[in-house]
Amino acid sequence: MQLLDKIVENARLKQRHIVLAEGEDSRIIEAALRAEREGLARITLLGNKDTIGAQVRGSNIEIIDPVMSPRRDIYAERLHALRQSRGLSPEQAHAIAGTPLGFAALMVREGDADGTVAGAVSTTAEVIRHALQIIGKAEGVTLVSSFFLILLCEPYHPKKGMFVFADCGIVVDPDYRELADIAIQSAGSFRQISGQEPAVAMLSFSTGGSAAHERVTKVVQATQLARALRPDLCIDGEMQFDTAFVEAVSKTKLPNSPLKGEANVFIFPNLEAANIGYKIAQRIGGAKAIGPILQGLAKPANDLSRGCNADDVFHMIALTANQCGE
Repeated sequence: MQLLDKIVENARLKQRHIVLAEGEDSRIIEAALRAEREGLARITLLGNKDTIGAQVRGSNIEIIDPVMSPRRDIYAERLHALRQSRGLSPEQAHAIAGTPLGFAALMVREGDADGTVAGAVSTTAEVIRHALQIIGKAEGVTLVSSFFLILLCEPYHPKKGMFVFADCGIVVDPDYRELADIAIQSAGSFRQISGQEPAVAMLSFSTGGSAAHERVTKVVQATQLARALRPDLCIDGEMQFDTAFVEAVSKTKLPNSPLKGEANVFIFPNLEAANIGYKIAQRIGGAKAIGPILQGLAKPANDLSRGCNADDVFHMIALTANQCGE
C-alpha cells in the first residue's frame, strides 16, 4: 500500500524512540524485530529479560524490566510529585512505576522515549488512564479524543486515499463544544500524518437542514464553533456521509459546500455512530483501519486492539513516530 509506505518512510526519517509496554507478547516482539530490521525507529521492549532476550538476540532492541530497573525509583518520585495532590501515596507511585504501562508512560513523560504503544494485552481503558494521568494533555487542550486512520487503496475502491474517522474510541457522546474540539484536533492529526490539507465534514443524518432534531442542532452548533475557532480550516456541516464523500451527491444535496464531496476528515456525532461506521468500512468495504490513535496528549501514546496482529503493531509504531514533534 503506497499510503502506508509513506507513513513508514516518514517514520524512518524521524528516527524516534518508541517503547512497547507489552514486550513479552509474541506479536509485539515480531513487530519490534521488523521495526528494528527496517530502521523504522529505536525500540525498547518492557518485560522479563529472560523471557524476551532469547527472542530478540542479535538485534539492537533494548529490554527493560520495570520491576528491576534503577529508573523505577526515580520515576516513582516524579510520579508521586505529579499526583500527590490527587491522593497518590509514595507506595502507590512505586507500584505504578513497576508496571509496564506505568513505566512506559513515565519514560515518555520524562523524555526517555518519544512515544509508547500498548493495548495488545491491556484494555483501552487501562492504556488511556495511564496516558492521561502520567503523560497528560497537551498545552491548551481540554479534551483527549481518538481517531481511526482509514485507508482506501484496493482496486475495487472507487476512491483511493487516506481518511480520518473520529471519535471512534473515547468520547461517548460529545456536546457541541467537545465535537468542535474533536474536529479541530482531527484536522491537525490528518495534516500531521498525511502532509495534506484537511477537509472536515461534520456528519449527521441531516444535510443542510433537511431534518430538525436536537442531535442535528448539536452538529450545526459544533460546525459554527469550529469555524469560529479555526477560520483557516475547511469545515462544513451538517451533512450525511454520501454528501461528504461523493461529488455528484454533494452537487445535488449541498451544492454550495466548499467540500464538494471531497472530505478527508469525517467527524461523527457520537462514538456509537463512529465505531459502527469504521467497522462497516473495514469489514464490508475492505478498508484498512488503523487505530484508535489518541490525540490531544502532551506526547504520543497509542492504543492497540487486543485482536491486533504484528502488522497492526508495526504500523502503529510508524504512526506513533509520525506524531512525534520535530
